[in-house]
Amino acid sequence: MSNPESILQKYWGHTSFRNSQQKVIAEALMGNDVLALLPTGAGKSICFQIPALSKEGTCIVISPLIALMNDQVSSLKNKGIKAEFISGEMSPKQMDYTLDNCIYGETKFLYLSPERLNSIFVRERLKRMKINFIAVDEAHCISQWGHDFRPAYRNIKDIRLILENVPVIALTATATD
Repeated sequence: MSNPESILQKYWGHTSFRNSQQKVIAEALMGNDVLALLPTGAGKSICFQIPALSKEGTCIVISPLIALMNDQVSSLKNKGIKAEFISGEMSPKQMDYTLDNCIYGETKFLYLSPERLNSIFVRERLKRMKINFIAVDEAHCISQWGHDFRPAYRNIKDIRLILENVPVIALTATATD
């Protein structure tokens, strides 16, 4: 595909990365798992979006909030990037259509809640996709709130059993020690 700088220029209009972004992107493009703890406003989303756009396939983005998914998908679509999300408000037919677009279309980003990863239907469809990265947005939720607030966060690790060799990029601004 394209190099990270040309993708940044094409879709975001910037000519250079912030130092922290460049390091995360470089590690991801080498196929390494990455945990990025970056301050609010540091451009964490670019840290998984650029690598995903650099490689063939779809990036699965695990995100805790429908509003956040909707905002990011809208922003990507406004840039001409194919992105979708699955929410509980969708009918099975709508979910099927969206997942088919990821398998047979050119969808670059599929946003899912951690609860959707528990669905056998979604898991089976993920196995049929060419997935280039798994991004865990707001990764602090895994340990900070996951065990009590959103038990499905404990199961995110199980995605690695299905997608064994897919690099994970976990990002947060608020992780504690």
